[in-house]
Amino acid sequence: MSMDPSQDNTQPNQGLDLSAVRGRNLPHEEQSSGPGQGAGGAADPNAVTVPALAFDVDEASFNDVVAISDRVPVVIDLWADWSEPGKQLSPIVQRVVESFAGRLVLAKVDVDANPRLQQAFGVESIPNVIAVVKGQPVPLFQGALPEPQVKAYFDELLKLAGENGVTGYAVVAGAEQEPTGPAHPEAEEALSRGDFDTAESLFNAALSASPADEEAKFGLARAGLGRRLIDADPQQLIAAADANPKDVEAAKAAADAEVVGGNPSSAFTRLISLIRVSAGDEKEALRLRVLELFEVLGADDPAVTKARTALMRALF
Repeated sequence: MSMDPSQDNTQPNQGLDLSAVRGRNLPHEEQSSGPGQGAGGAADPNAVTVPALAFDVDEASFNDVVAISDRVPVVIDLWADWSEPGKQLSPIVQRVVESFAGRLVLAKVDVDANPRLQQAFGVESIPNVIAVVKGQPVPLFQGALPEPQVKAYFDELLKLAGENGVTGYAVVAGAEQEPTGPAHPEAEEALSRGDFDTAESLFNAALSASPADEEAKFGLARAGLGRRLIDADPQQLIAAADANPKDVEAAKAAADAEVVGGNPSSAFTRLISLIRVSAGDEKEALRLRVLELFEVLGADDPAVTKARTALMRALF
């Protein structure tokens, strides 16, 4: 399947540009209303308020959906009342989207009532499921599929979204906020005492149960970083990489040390410079280390924002 949001293979109708609001940078409290409205003054800039995790949209409200896709991937279910496969698929898609607890949202489009949206996406057969990430369409699948396959597509969608900086979450308007505190207290406690085996085991278990669990991803990344740097001298690691700038393993170790030492920009420059001249397994290992350090620092860190663009250029 094609899952590159940078490639827009659709032919939108005039006046219905799918990327029309991609560059909109208004603070969410300044936006008027609807599903694109902000998180009601929530402190977390990654949160976006929606009327529900699954909601109906039409041509008039679709730009709000595109705005949401800057921070949360939006699954689009194009359906029609006359489509029997669609009647089977739609409940499955909604159930799976809702199981991701806000890491995805679902916009349901009745193609009979909104023919321009169907034409904009270049969709000929119904049912058809696509996604929108950062204002760009991402083809997923068409026709009825069993629930495990639907979930597998959405797992891959979240990976792709994360690699493109879309790591926010949706908050249902009026819903009570969960109590604050660590999402995985036992794992966090193990991490704090340096028991990386236990921490990794607990975070991995959490991810097996919920692949979209960002707190578990964050914890696992920190546990891996701690394990790699245990008993290491950060300055020695950096010096070794500087002395052998083409050594992939030395570069990865030095980047770890630089992130812990508060110099993530240098870490990402080191790794991405090597990615540009590497190939095969070495290039993939470097890419994965960059993504892991993104998890450690968080999507909002300025060094991550800058490095994400550099990484995309280095890879493509």
